[in-house]
Amino acid sequence: MSDDHLPAERMRASDSDRDAAAERLALALSEGRLDLTEYDERLSAAMRAKTVGELAGLTEDLPPVPGSASAPVDLAEVGSAHAPAPTWRDRLEPWRGFAGISIILVGIWAVTSVMAGELLYFWPTWPLGIMLVITAANSLTGSSSPRRGRDRSAGED
Repeated sequence: MSDDHLPAERMRASDSDRDAAAERLALALSEGRLDLTEYDERLSAAMRAKTVGELAGLTEDLPPVPGSASAPVDLAEVGSAHAPAPTWRDRLEPWRGFAGISIILVGIWAVTSVMAGELLYFWPTWPLGIMLVITAANSLTGSSSPRRGRDRSAGED
Protein backbone atom coordinates (compact mmCIF):
# COMPACT_ATOMS: atom_id res chain seq x y z
CA MET A 1 0.00 0.00 0.00
CA SER A 2 1.63 3.21 -1.19
CA ASP A 3 0.86 6.65 0.32
CA ASP A 4 2.17 8.41 -2.81
CA HIS A 5 -1.22 8.08 -4.54
CA LEU A 6 -3.41 8.98 -1.57
CA PRO A 7 -6.02 11.60 -2.61
CA ALA A 8 -5.63 14.97 -0.86
CA GLU A 9 -9.08 14.78 0.73
CA ARG A 10 -8.07 11.55 2.54
CA MET A 11 -4.79 12.95 3.90
CA ARG A 12 -4.57 13.56 7.63
CA ALA A 13 -5.23 17.20 8.59
CA SER A 14 -2.52 19.10 10.46
CA ASP A 15 -3.01 21.72 13.14
CA SER A 16 -2.17 24.42 10.60
CA ASP A 17 -4.87 23.01 8.26
CA ARG A 18 -7.41 23.25 11.10
CA ASP A 19 -6.22 26.78 11.94
CA ALA A 20 -6.61 27.87 8.29
CA ALA A 21 -10.17 26.50 8.23
CA ALA A 22 -10.94 28.28 11.52
CA GLU A 23 -9.63 31.57 10.09
CA ARG A 24 -11.79 31.17 6.97
CA LEU A 25 -14.85 30.47 9.12
CA ALA A 26 -14.11 33.54 11.28
CA LEU A 27 -13.87 35.66 8.15
CA ALA A 28 -17.21 34.27 6.92
CA LEU A 29 -18.74 35.13 10.30
CA SER A 30 -17.41 38.70 10.16
CA GLU A 31 -18.75 39.06 6.60
CA GLY A 32 -22.20 37.90 7.72
CA ARG A 33 -22.11 34.72 5.64
CA LEU A 34 -22.51 32.55 8.76
CA ASP A 35 -24.59 33.17 11.84
CA LEU A 36 -23.07 32.55 15.26
CA THR A 37 -24.69 29.15 15.70
CA GLU A 38 -23.51 27.83 12.33
CA TYR A 39 -20.04 29.28 12.92
CA ASP A 40 -19.83 27.50 16.28
CA GLU A 41 -20.96 24.20 14.75
CA ARG A 42 -18.50 24.43 11.85
CA LEU A 43 -15.64 25.52 14.11
CA SER A 44 -16.22 22.57 16.43
CA ALA A 45 -16.27 20.23 13.43
CA ALA A 46 -13.06 21.80 12.11
CA MET A 47 -11.27 21.19 15.40
CA ARG A 48 -12.43 17.53 15.34
CA ALA A 49 -11.58 16.97 11.65
CA LYS A 50 -9.17 14.12 10.94
CA THR A 51 -8.74 14.60 7.18
CA VAL A 52 -8.24 17.50 4.79
CA GLY A 53 -11.44 16.43 3.03
CA GLU A 54 -13.49 16.95 6.19
CA LEU A 55 -12.06 20.48 6.49
CA ALA A 56 -12.77 21.26 2.83
CA GLY A 57 -16.40 20.28 3.31
CA LEU A 58 -16.78 22.92 6.03
CA THR A 59 -15.76 25.80 3.77
CA GLU A 60 -16.74 24.60 0.29
CA ASP A 61 -19.93 26.72 0.21
CA LEU A 62 -17.96 29.90 1.03
CA PRO A 63 -16.44 32.09 -1.70
CA PRO A 64 -12.65 32.09 -2.04
CA VAL A 65 -10.77 34.70 -0.03
CA PRO A 66 -9.23 37.42 -2.20
CA GLY A 67 -5.47 37.51 -1.53
CA SER A 68 -3.81 35.28 1.03
CA ALA A 69 -5.15 34.25 4.39
CA SER A 70 -1.77 34.30 6.10
CA ALA A 71 -2.81 36.49 9.02
CA PRO A 72 -5.47 35.33 11.48
CA VAL A 73 -8.75 37.25 11.54
CA ASP A 74 -9.11 39.38 14.68
CA LEU A 75 -12.86 39.61 15.28
CA ALA A 76 -12.46 42.50 17.73
CA GLU A 77 -10.60 44.47 15.06
CA VAL A 78 -13.25 43.66 12.45
CA GLY A 79 -16.01 44.77 14.84
CA SER A 80 -14.29 48.05 15.71
CA ALA A 81 -13.70 48.81 12.04
CA HIS A 82 -17.46 48.65 11.47
CA ALA A 83 -18.52 50.58 14.59
CA PRO A 84 -21.62 52.71 14.07
CA ALA A 85 -21.17 56.46 13.65
CA PRO A 86 -21.97 58.46 16.77
CA THR A 87 -25.49 59.89 16.89
CA TRP A 88 -26.38 63.43 17.93
CA ARG A 89 -27.30 62.07 21.37
CA ASP A 90 -23.82 60.60 21.73
CA ARG A 91 -22.32 63.98 20.87
CA LEU A 92 -24.48 65.80 23.43
CA GLU A 93 -23.99 63.28 26.23
CA PRO A 94 -20.84 64.89 27.74
CA TRP A 95 -22.67 68.22 27.99
CA ARG A 96 -25.59 66.91 30.08
CA GLY A 97 -23.57 66.83 33.28
CA PHE A 98 -22.15 70.27 32.62
CA ALA A 99 -25.64 71.72 32.07
CA GLY A 100 -27.02 70.12 35.25
CA ILE A 101 -24.17 71.34 37.45
CA SER A 102 -24.43 74.81 35.85
CA ILE A 103 -28.11 75.10 36.76
CA ILE A 104 -27.44 74.01 40.35
CA LEU A 105 -24.49 76.37 40.89
CA VAL A 106 -26.19 79.38 39.27
CA GLY A 107 -29.30 78.60 41.34
CA ILE A 108 -27.26 78.59 44.57
CA TRP A 109 -25.64 81.88 43.55
CA ALA A 110 -29.04 83.42 42.72
CA VAL A 111 -30.62 82.33 46.04
CA THR A 112 -27.67 83.65 48.07
CA SER A 113 -27.75 86.94 46.13
CA VAL A 114 -31.49 87.35 46.82
CA MET A 115 -30.96 86.56 50.49
CA ALA A 116 -28.11 89.11 50.67
CA GLY A 117 -30.23 91.74 48.93
CA GLU A 118 -27.53 92.44 46.32
CA LEU A 119 -25.76 90.71 43.46
CA LEU A 120 -22.82 88.81 44.92
CA TYR A 121 -19.59 87.97 43.16
CA PHE A 122 -20.41 85.36 40.48
CA TRP A 123 -18.30 82.56 41.99
CA PRO A 124 -19.78 79.76 39.76
CA THR A 125 -17.43 81.02 37.03
CA TRP A 126 -14.50 79.10 38.57
CA PRO A 127 -15.95 75.57 38.90
CA LEU A 128 -17.92 75.94 35.66
CA GLY A 129 -14.83 77.17 33.80
CA ILE A 130 -12.87 74.10 34.89
CA MET A 131 -15.78 71.82 33.98
CA LEU A 132 -16.14 73.53 30.61
CA VAL A 133 -12.50 72.84 29.72
CA ILE A 134 -12.72 69.18 30.81
CA THR A 135 -16.07 68.59 29.05
CA ALA A 136 -14.87 70.23 25.84
CA ALA A 137 -11.70 68.13 25.88
CA ASN A 138 -13.70 64.91 26.38
CA SER A 139 -16.12 65.91 23.66
CA LEU A 140 -13.37 66.70 21.14
CA THR A 141 -11.28 63.59 21.85
CA GLY A 142 -14.31 61.32 21.74
CA SER A 143 -13.69 59.93 25.22
CA SER A 144 -16.73 57.98 26.32
CA SER A 145 -18.10 57.71 29.81
CA PRO A 146 -18.27 54.26 31.45
CA ARG A 147 -22.08 54.51 31.41
CA ARG A 148 -22.21 54.86 27.63
CA GLY A 149 -19.93 51.84 27.18
CA ARG A 150 -22.23 49.71 29.32
CA ASP A 151 -25.32 50.87 27.39
CA ARG A 152 -23.77 49.93 24.03
CA SER A 153 -22.66 46.50 25.23
CA ALA A 154 -26.14 45.84 26.58
CA GLY A 155 -27.63 46.71 23.21
CA GLU A 156 -29.28 49.94 24.35
CA ASP A 157 -28.98 53.20 22.44
